Amino acid sequence: MSDSIKHECGIALIRLRKPLEHFQEKHGTPLYGLNKLYLLMEKQHNRGQDGAGVATIKLDPTPGLNYIDRYRSTDKQAIQKIFGKIHHGYNETLIGDPSAATDVSALKQHMPFMGEVLLGHLRYATFGKDGEENCHPRRRLNNWITRNLVVAGNFNMTNVDELFDLLVSIGQHPKERSDTMTVLEKIGHFLDVENDRLVQIHKQLGYNDRQITGIMAEKMDVKSILTQSAVDFDGGYALAGMIGHGDAFVLRDPAGIRPAYWYADDEVVVVASERPAIQTAFALRTEQVNELTPGCALIIRKDGTYSEERIREPLEKRACSFERIYFSRGSDRDIYRERIALGRSVCAAVLEAVEHDLDNTVFSFIPNTAEVAFYGLLKELDVELDSLKEKQILALGDRIDPEKLRSILAIRPRMEKVAIKDAKLRTFITADDARDDLVAHVYDITYGTVRRGVDNLVVLDDSIVRGTTLKQSILKMLDRLGPKRIVVVSSAPQIRYPDCYGIDMAKMGDLAAFRAAIELLKETKQENIIDDVYDRALAMVELPFTEQTNVVKAIYDPFTAEQISDKIAEMLTPEGMLSEVKLVFQSIEGLHAACPQHTGDWYFTGNYPTPGGNRVVNRAFINYCEGKNVRAY
Repeated sequence: MSDSIKHECGIALIRLRKPLEHFQEKHGTPLYGLNKLYLLMEKQHNRGQDGAGVATIKLDPTPGLNYIDRYRSTDKQAIQKIFGKIHHGYNETLIGDPSAATDVSALKQHMPFMGEVLLGHLRYATFGKDGEENCHPRRRLNNWITRNLVVAGNFNMTNVDELFDLLVSIGQHPKERSDTMTVLEKIGHFLDVENDRLVQIHKQLGYNDRQITGIMAEKMDVKSILTQSAVDFDGGYALAGMIGHGDAFVLRDPAGIRPAYWYADDEVVVVASERPAIQTAFALRTEQVNELTPGCALIIRKDGTYSEERIREPLEKRACSFERIYFSRGSDRDIYRERIALGRSVCAAVLEAVEHDLDNTVFSFIPNTAEVAFYGLLKELDVELDSLKEKQILALGDRIDPEKLRSILAIRPRMEKVAIKDAKLRTFITADDARDDLVAHVYDITYGTVRRGVDNLVVLDDSIVRGTTLKQSILKMLDRLGPKRIVVVSSAPQIRYPDCYGIDMAKMGDLAAFRAAIELLKETKQENIIDDVYDRALAMVELPFTEQTNVVKAIYDPFTAEQISDKIAEMLTPEGMLSEVKLVFQSIEGLHAACPQHTGDWYFTGNYPTPGGNRVVNRAFINYCEGKNVRAY
């Protein structure tokens, strides 16, 4: 993707279902769980480069010894730093007690992170500060083992204010107003309620306090805790948690916005944000990995049993399509096929943009994640060329000239690797003019791939969000090759609305499609629509968020998608460009055909899956009109 946008995070949870001695005997190391957690996190490194964290819980700990370990880092190599510290702890333990190398029980007693329940998190800071304190997992600690809670998640809540006020209304005094803290404290509150319920019941039955602690670890109703906690969550979420005595869970939102997958066998239960990470770490086929059902939680009990439990009634599934277009790794079987289909889908519009002049058109892509969609475009071009070749061969008649036949058969798309991303170039200069000059050189070009003044140049990108990199860097760079026309193709539709469920697209004015629609309204003397939508948005945000609708759609209603595309192209074309610039966007229909199981398209259509999304877009428009450069959630 040319525009750099961040998205919410990645999670990895492992529950070892066998004693640590089993893994020492069968796999040759008691660090089996930690090694697998490291692999799961590395294979999801794309999901978070602002920080990482790991927490573990030891089952049945000896009183007086630490049983919850956590380490977080915002280092550039956070995963390596965390696991480097963990392995340093292993080496230190062996130095202090060499017998621990073979005595797994002693190793568990004395080595930090030597637990059976393991939770890892990768963070992209779409909102909030970048400090280590804001990294997950977050903890809620208590001297009673069954009241300890550790939570990490891939989520954004749209109703943080309401959740915060609810905590205050029940007597809490949260130390920060963030969705992470409100979620942690809300689950923690109902964890306390469940503890109190069990204590009251078993005191009446004559059990003493120490006995009750053991009973609570067996009888904890995690489903009830989550059901009460999540009843008024509004947002996209995959929340993973561990309770001090050893129960664990992963909860997914009822619209399935954020992804979560799981696998279980007699040795482990494992959950991750992406399916291929699990497949790679445990050498599995695609069919062996389950998708966590929207509205459900995978609950893993202290005794190692597990089940999917309905926590909230599922809504219409609106899984995030951006996960398929860009965010998730393309090594997933289905994502690979979907990206191929996205490339195929834009082929007809691309051919029209170059007037079907394939002899004088070079095809390329913006590295690196657009590569698979580019293959799809080439596959569909081959189909078009096969049809063309068939017609030309039939036109030769009965007497076929071998030279003409060879010439026809040699026709194929002209593919070149035109753009190269310089991964080593860092924009460390903060002065705007100097920094812009560096940004313009983040990409480099392959000279001699385009015939000056003769060829069209088609470049495929994942999506166009702000268009900043296109204008400041890519178009200028491509113009140096001297093509007659540059056609930039987006495998995603026009991004018209902010996201509030985990992607860093929170402000209306940042979106190229929105700016283009505003300019068109002004040019066509329809500014009254802007004022009308502003007034309607002001009225909307006074209503309860569950009653709001997206009034911002009216900004786009007067124009066709082609008109907006042409305006975006005009606005993003740098001064002094010699080449003509055209933009081609994926259609909504093409998106849905390519990703039929991931219909979350609110950033393209404005059809938000939860009520909070409508409130966010209305607030975002108000902020734009009032010149407030702030987020709407």
